[in-house]
Amino acid sequence: MIKLSLVIITYNEEKNLERCLLSVKEVADEIVVLDSFSNDKTPEICHKHQVKFIQHVFDGHIQQKNRAITYASYKHILSLDADEALDQQLVTSILEVKKNFIKEGYYMNRLTNYCGHWVKYCGWYPDSKLRLWDTSKGEWRGINPHDKYEMFNGDGNTGHLKGNILHYSYYTIEDHYKQVEYFTNIASRAFVESRKKAPAYKLLVNPIAKFIDHFILHLGFLDGKAGYRISKISAYATYLKYKKIRKLHHQISSK
Repeated sequence: MIKLSLVIITYNEEKNLERCLLSVKEVADEIVVLDSFSNDKTPEICHKHQVKFIQHVFDGHIQQKNRAITYASYKHILSLDADEALDQQLVTSILEVKKNFIKEGYYMNRLTNYCGHWVKYCGWYPDSKLRLWDTSKGEWRGINPHDKYEMFNGDGNTGHLKGNILHYSYYTIEDHYKQVEYFTNIASRAFVESRKKAPAYKLLVNPIAKFIDHFILHLGFLDGKAGYRISKISAYATYLKYKKIRKLHHQISSK
């Protein structure tokens, strides 16, 4: 049976972290937390659960997640966010895989809880994520804040596990808007740094397309009020991202 390191990055996650740590106690042979100098009870919770706790200034989701892996004792990695937890079926699936780890990596579905509602539509489920892997076979890539673990040889030698990652995303609508503000700040800077353009028409067309995609094409209306709110805020986030991109381009060109 292989040894497995759980790796998490954190910043002020006292609300979520203990639930995450308790959910992995049957599968993780060690827990590594790379923290960005939390000022809440995150360090205390880590100490309580005897995790390997390291702190480093946050310099990007991708950078921090790749850095966190370097502190793991074992090459087989399970990666979770602090606001995620394993359901019992997924725990059982991981225990079985530990006995016979024949793939380079394994995908698993993620089910999101939005203000108390489990979201089955809006394009939010099954939201398959590659979260278990042999770390010699891949790395975190993408454009911040949208990180993605990628295998060097593609997905040809990956599997898919039964069960769900339970994602406790937003407790209130205000939490969602705060996250939109935070993510669009990061995404707009990354967009500009990649030297991409944002034509004015995208301020109108892309938000409308986003709402239609979530609420109609991905059946968000079947999630009721939660589906409408998710679709509406996702459209707003798209508008806000392009607004910030155009503002940054204007600031650069006016210098």
